[in-house]
Amino acid sequence: MSSPAKRKAEKDISPPKPKKTKTTRKTKTEIPAYHRTPSRQDESGENVWPARKEQIERAREIIRQWYTTKHSIENVWTLTSRSAEAQKPIVIMPDKDADGLSSGAILHHTLTALGLSPDLISVYFPPKGSNVHDETTKQALTAISPSYIFILDQGSRKTPPVIDSPHTCLVVDHHFADEGGFPEGSDYVTAHDCPPVATSALLTYTICLPLHPDLHDKISWLAALGTHGDLGSSIKWEPPFPDMVATFKQHPKKSINDAVALANAPRRAAAYNVRDAWDAVISASSPIDISKADKLKEASMEVRRETERCTHTAPKFSADATIAVLTISSAAQIHPVIATRWSGTLKSNKLEIVMCANEGYLPDKVNFSCRVAKCARAREGEEKVDIIKKLEGIVAGDEELRLRLGESFARGHKEASGGIVGKGEWEEFKKLMGVGEVKKKEAGGSGKKEKEKPAQKNTLANYFGKKEKSVKVEGA
Repeated sequence: MSSPAKRKAEKDISPPKPKKTKTTRKTKTEIPAYHRTPSRQDESGENVWPARKEQIERAREIIRQWYTTKHSIENVWTLTSRSAEAQKPIVIMPDKDADGLSSGAILHHTLTALGLSPDLISVYFPPKGSNVHDETTKQALTAISPSYIFILDQGSRKTPPVIDSPHTCLVVDHHFADEGGFPEGSDYVTAHDCPPVATSALLTYTICLPLHPDLHDKISWLAALGTHGDLGSSIKWEPPFPDMVATFKQHPKKSINDAVALANAPRRAAAYNVRDAWDAVISASSPIDISKADKLKEASMEVRRETERCTHTAPKFSADATIAVLTISSAAQIHPVIATRWSGTLKSNKLEIVMCANEGYLPDKVNFSCRVAKCARAREGEEKVDIIKKLEGIVAGDEELRLRLGESFARGHKEASGGIVGKGEWEEFKKLMGVGEVKKKEAGGSGKKEKEKPAQKNTLANYFGKKEKSVKVEGA
């Protein structure tokens, strides 16, 4: 006869779930292919992609200016010597992720292929918690005194000139920007309003490829690296995206995807050694070279450990149930990773946005990342979720709070946004969202807010299979 403990344990164990049949199997969430997003068209009916033609042509002119100032563009291939005075200092400021690093490397290879000495090219990364619009960046650039400044994949906003001394500034970007939302006096080429929105690496590749006949092998795989870094490995390289069949034959997608993870690791690690990632990318002749970098492997291990530690945080929901908020504390930049993970797993009829807030990344600050929930992207007949518009709408009635939230609130893309705000302002913003509270149903309820009840029984143990509950059986 079995013991009471064993009988109780057997009673507590749920029976195995029946196999799903055709009548009970859930419908798979279908997301429209990214490349099929309708493109904008010009007056002649031609698709405008990856950016407006006049912006691309102006970008090419600026890239060639350093040695064509006294020569016509048509004679670019016949130039065999460049005057010493034409060799002017240049600063490249790429973002620190795979897309930004790839776009910076593409531009660097282009400039050196055109004959610029590498000694005249400086690459600058703002320190942890800073950005290209900070006073620290202005001071660092002023000390270099460059004639040309290239800002790649950093997002943009309307600001005074990057530095006060005479210079030429070009912004290459794909993040959302308001009309005129660029540093004063700068030129820009942006993909954000020319869907399907190209990554900064792909945009830089399109600009640079025609500038020298020997660039293809050097920069094509970098364009793929940056694109997979931002859009994921499942992106289809079909029109309007360029034909990359030859590139993927030489550099398999797996090697590119492995390189993406490693290139992203240093900027996510607590030490923020972005220069390690840049050194690996700029010196690589293939994605396999990046995968051999020991410093990147060490950073990747740290990021994986921190992600696993914080991934199992339970979400709380806004009062209207459209936003799920996960709050973590880590010196590593893992909040975007966790927001992306949860955005693919959380499901509800109302959910639109998954937000991960990191209270431990910067002192007295909260860094947050938002992603559109997969279930919201698949809804038919509904307007696409615009995260920036949604977040701005929450604080629209409180001008004083919006002012204190600052310029780093709700930046990025419409479907992948984020920000950096003070901890006090964050608590006020959460209160406006009604995080942890839900409204009672009008039928049979008072209409007042009450503490949130679990909306579903799913946990991350179900999603990622990392922590399975077990029943301890005693006796024989």
